[in-house]
Parts: sequence; structure tokens; C-alpha cells
Amino acid sequence: MARNMASKASLWVATVACAGLLLAGCGSGDDADQVDAKSSAEGQSSEPVSLIFGTGGTSGSYYPIGGALKRVFEQSEQIAGVQVVSTGASVQNINNIEDGTNQMALVMSDVAYDAINGQGQFADRKADIQTVAGLYPNVVQIVATANSGIDSVADMKGKRIGVGKVGSGVEQSAKKVLEAAGMTYDDLARVSHTGYADSVTEMSNGNLDAAFFTSGVPNSSITGLMQNTDVNFVNVDGETAKKLLQDYPYYEKYEIPANAPERYDLDGAVNTVAIRNLLIVPASMSDQVTRELAKRFYEYLGTDKVSVGALKQFDRERMDEDVVVPVAAGAQAFYDSISEGGDSGESEASEDNAG
Repeated sequence: MARNMASKASLWVATVACAGLLLAGCGSGDDADQVDAKSSAEGQSSEPVSLIFGTGGTSGSYYPIGGALKRVFEQSEQIAGVQVVSTGASVQNINNIEDGTNQMALVMSDVAYDAINGQGQFADRKADIQTVAGLYPNVVQIVATANSGIDSVADMKGKRIGVGKVGSGVEQSAKKVLEAAGMTYDDLARVSHTGYADSVTEMSNGNLDAAFFTSGVPNSSITGLMQNTDVNFVNVDGETAKKLLQDYPYYEKYEIPANAPERYDLDGAVNTVAIRNLLIVPASMSDQVTRELAKRFYEYLGTDKVSVGALKQFDRERMDEDVVVPVAAGAQAFYDSISEGGDSGESEASEDNAG
């Protein structure tokens, strides 16, 4: 009888213990839900992600940057693959991120600023995007044919002007420069929504008097144009520049220096304005992935394998500074670790990234 009672007691203890283990191991209770919620809140990603990377036209800087970063990001175990696509640039890229077509994109700060504030082309529909990195400045370059009579922004009145593709960042800056000079499209003889390559062709053929090229310096399309056509650069300065700087937080002064072979080798300096480029992602992207993107990009910039000229035109230590779109939490955590000396940013992975 005593032996039978002891057996029952042992069985009861074992059952209770087993039940405790099952609850702890299977996570079928509230604790498991809390763990899942915490993981979700921290933005963790357990599976590698595939990214469609929106860039710009094939003749601009965005597209080759996308090609270079594709190889960099694909070295990460967090990234299953990167597909680089040519797009209409900034506005389209943000729209594509909003509807899920793209998961990463290059954009100009002016367009991104409008998007997060629900203004301009994004009126009443604020975009939910975040910055992974601030990049090089896009310089507003207005190039006119030598016989056009255009020496200032005001001189563009009554002329045939290329303003960039519809919805592009180039067009957005063109509209703002004209507005700052007291003009609209109605003041121009003809508005041509041409990209860089087509603007060059039209200017070479005598069908355009001037065009906007808002990009890094040098712009290969401008360099090609200068080989066959006499042109002059138009300053964006004086009251026009002053108004732009006062009205818009993303503009900064910029000088294209004289006698710089790597920057058109001009006889005289050109005073203009510039807008910083951003690498953006949807706000829903996990912290783990945004940290990895920032880290891989930072490490790559510290190698001697950077082949795209535009990626050599900014300080990698300032990729999280002076950006108009909030930095993603994961990316910011990485940049903070660099500034605090907790992560040198140089790891064994950096050599892989350089490939």
C-alpha cells in the first residue's frame, strides 16, 4: 500500500514537472506572445530578404551606384538578393516603396522631404520612409548652349529648356529654381521633359537652349556634350540662391571649382546650390536589415574598391548627419556604435564587400 502511494506521488510530481516544461518549451501561453511581440517591435528578421533597388535612368549616377551596392549588400547573410532596376528616379522610387514594388531606393532630399511631409506631389499622402545613409550632393547644374544668350536663370525666360523627366528629382529642382527666380513653366518658350541623354541630343541638334542636370559632379552627359558643343554653365546665385536656402531646408551652397580637370576643367568657378542624395527604405524594414545595410555600405566606402565617382564625393563619417528624412533605428544603432568606438566598421566582411 505504501509502495503504491509512493508511485502515485512520483507520477504526480513528474506530471507537474513535465507540464511546466511543455509550457516553457512550447511557448503556448502569454509569455510566447510577449516574446513574439518583442521580436516584432525590435524589428528582427529571421529570414534573408530579397530587395528590389530603385535607382534612376541608365545615363545618370543612380544606376551605376545601384550596380556597385548590389554586390556589396549581397555579401550579407541577411540579404538573399538585390535586383537593381532603372526607374524615373526620386518621385517614382518613393511611390514604388510605398506600394511595395521597391524595398530600397536612391532619392533626392527635396523630393523625400516633400514625401514625408505630404506636400508637393505627395499632397495628403505622407510617405512612411526612413534613411539608411546620406550620400553625395546632387548639384543643380544648368548648362546652356553658347549662342543661347542665357547667362543667368532670369535669361531662361522665353527659352527652350530641358527640365528632366516627369516626376524626377531633376524636374523638382528645376521648378524650385524657376520659382525662386520668379518664373514658372508658362514663362518658357518650351518645356522639354527630357532626361540627361535626350537633353544632350536636343541641345546638340539645336532644339534646346539649356537644360537642368541635377546630379553629382561631373555628370558624364555634360562631359560628352562639352566635347561637341560650345556651352556655358549658368550660376544659381544672388537672390535666387538666397530664396532657395531660406525656403527649403535641404539646399546648400555649392561651388564647381575652376581649373579642376576632374570637374569639367572650367575657366571660371560656377556658384550654384546642391541637394543631398539619400538611400532610403520603407519604415517597416527590420532593424536588423537596416543595420546590416548601413554597416556593409560604410565598410565598402573604406576600401579601395569604390569605382563610382559619386561615392567618393562625401564623408562616410557623416552618413547619418544633416539628413531631412529620419534615420532608420537599425542604421542609427550602427552609426552610434562607430562614433562611440564600439564598432570600428572594419571587419573580415569588409574584404568580401569590396568584391
